[in-house]
Order: sequence, then C-alpha cells, then structure tokens
Amino acid sequence: MAPLLKDELDIVIPTIRNLDFLEMWRPFFQPYHLIIVQDGDPTKKINVPEGFDYELYNRNDINRILGPRASCISFKDSACRCFGYMVSKKKYVFTIDDDCFVAKDPSGKDIDALAKHIQNLLCPSTPLFFNTLYDPYAEGADFVRGYPFSLREGLPTAVSHGLWLNIPDYDAPTQLVKPRERNGRYVDAVMTIPKGTLFPMCGMNLAFDRELIGPAMYFGLMGDGQPIGRYDDMWAGWCVKVICDHLGLGVKTGLPYIWHSKASNPFVNLKKEYKGIFWQEDIIPFFQAATLTKDCDTVQKCYIALSHQVREKLGKIDPYFAKLADAMVTWIEAWDTLNPKEGAEANGKPTKGK
Repeated sequence: MAPLLKDELDIVIPTIRNLDFLEMWRPFFQPYHLIIVQDGDPTKKINVPEGFDYELYNRNDINRILGPRASCISFKDSACRCFGYMVSKKKYVFTIDDDCFVAKDPSGKDIDALAKHIQNLLCPSTPLFFNTLYDPYAEGADFVRGYPFSLREGLPTAVSHGLWLNIPDYDAPTQLVKPRERNGRYVDAVMTIPKGTLFPMCGMNLAFDRELIGPAMYFGLMGDGQPIGRYDDMWAGWCVKVICDHLGLGVKTGLPYIWHSKASNPFVNLKKEYKGIFWQEDIIPFFQAATLTKDCDTVQKCYIALSHQVREKLGKIDPYFAKLADAMVTWIEAWDTLNPKEGAEANGKPTKGK
C-alpha cells in the first residue's frame, strides 16, 4: 500500500546536529520529502543518513532566498523551522525535533506518529460543541446523546497537535521543581480544542494543513538578539487558534505520542523564558480578547490584523512587541513572495540529498 499523502506532505526538521535520529524513523519517514533547516553556524556540515530525500537550508540560504526579509526568521532558536513551512510546496507539513524518537503504545508496538497525524488532519474537528466521548469520528466512538445533528458534519481540521512520552514539555520553573518527572501515561484519545479556548502549542510533534493555516504558522522572533526564547511555538499556537476560530477551522490534540528523549537545561531555559513568564500574563488575555472583522476572510488578512493589534496593545508592555509586530508583517510579505497564488516556484536552490 502506498504511504498516506506521500506526494502531499513535507517533514520539516530544525537542527544543529547530525540527524542520526532519522534511522529510528526510517520505516515511517523514508517515503516522504524532508526539509531540514540548519540553525546556527552555516559552515558546519550536517550529516543526513543515506536514503532520505531532503533539502537542507542554512542561514546563508535563508538570507539569499529572502533577502532583507530574512530578518523575520529567528537565529539560534528552533523557531527557524518556520522557514521550512514557507518554502514547502506541499499541502501538509509535519514537524518534529531531532531529540524525538519512536514511542511505543501500551501493547509494545511502535507508534507511526505521522500516520496518526494524517488521520487527524483528514478527519473533521468539532470545535463548536464538545463531544464527551472525545473524537466522535474515531473507531468505536460516535456523537453522544444530545449532540446537535446540525453540527455533526464538523469543520475542517487545520492542526494536529501530538504529545510526548518520557520528558514532558514543561517550562523552566516546573522543570526545576520536578527534575525527575517523566510522563509514562498513554491516553488513547484525541479531542478538538473548543472554539474560544487557547492552548500552549508545542512544535516538537506537530502537523498542520499548510493550505488552510500555513501563513499563520509563524514561530515568532526569538533567540539570538531577542529578549525571549522558547515561546515561538506557543506564539504561533495562540495566533493560529484565534484565526482558526474566526475562519471556522479545527485544532485537535492528543494522539500521536512520540518519545522525547532528553530534557533541556532548566537554567538555560529560565534565562530564555524569564520575560515571557511575566509577559504571558498579559499575552493570554490579549489573545482571549482579540477579535477579527468579517473582511478578514483569508489567513493573511487575519494575521496582518492581529499584527496591528499586537503593536497597539502589547507594544505598551515592551518595545519588543512592536518589533515582533513588524516581523509578523514581514513574514506574510515573505510568505506571499515565495507562495504566489499562481503557484510559481521559489527561487534559490538548497542542498539536496537522496
């Protein structure tokens, strides 16, 4: 049987090291095209195992392809992965970190995380009315008594957010308080995040419909030269959720699990997160109150409108947010340049491998 969506999905991986972890994923990833975004020193050679079809972009490629607009792509931060979303020409994207391995389900069988993400994305979401039996479209489940028949068709799924066994995705203070905590709890469930509810999106095990929501998947301006890090995926998640709610799209979370192999240094993380821990107490209410007008009928229009609100409301907290608002606009300009409606190819030729 041909792999699901073989010609319609790219796998995006940010990295600073050799990609030996791909060996474990070979049975699942090898049929697909990989877009590798090399962070940090562009002169460092990244080794990719034989037999994978890939493109490898480093900072020099990003600067050459985007020119002055390359300023919107983070440096020395995994947020650089969103450049891969921009240059992809596929309908779907799956992104994973290079310290994530194949997990096993309770029966001991290897979990094909990519296949489950695809299943989530090809199946409707139910953000308008919560089904207490989780995903009503899953095998062995259905809509429960009292669920309106008019809503059972569901809405298109834009995002599939997977979870992690072993090392949980904790912030630095929680890491410091619970240094030995590991997640061994496998919950066999997928649920739609209700309309009007935000969530902390993690980019290490994530898939999305690029055609439906791609331009909003900007992982912010983080890392080198910025006052904050480790909020890149969450920033994208907050923007994405507001836009999905406005445009009538769904976000699912739960299965699939991956095995997160190593915890990052909590002291390094605390330095990156420090300002964000304070700022998020204003950022969350901002997104909870954000509204978009009827004329915001595309993801790009929604995102530009959000950028104006970021400048106006969050710019009062710190000048960084005015800079971030500018970067949001630059990101959309760069996206539209590389993804014209006619579908013309982006310029620039990265390193390719087979």
